[in-house]
Amino acid sequence: MIEEHPLPKQTFGTSHVPLSPAVRAGDFVYVSGQVPVGSDGLVVKGGISEQTEQVLANVKAALALAGCTLDDVVKTTVWLEDARDFGAFNAVYARHFPQNPPARTTVESRLMIDIKIEVEAVAYRPV
Repeated sequence: MIEEHPLPKQTFGTSHVPLSPAVRAGDFVYVSGQVPVGSDGLVVKGGISEQTEQVLANVKAALALAGCTLDDVVKTTVWLEDARDFGAFNAVYARHFPQNPPARTTVESRLMIDIKIEVEAVAYRPV
């Protein structure tokens, strides 16, 4: 009898806070909440559209660390600082998920830093 061992959890990337940008657990990749911070470490200037573009670029980069793309995303959770930004957010989001978009939950919430949006994602890509 051959004993099967579950695949170990794999973490990808680093952060200045105690989290991993992406974690693979079996066939699923979990992306930590991404915020609109550019490569310079600063919150991008502009409104919800600019911040959504940056957040989704950060989600894409975290997915890439684990060998995934936006096409592999099966679920997102979105926190908006102001529900009135939903229309503008949704327009940007739709461009990044033009076909077969993932399941999504979107809520209004006070965020941990002075930003307009945060997005986490779950991707499915068999090993």
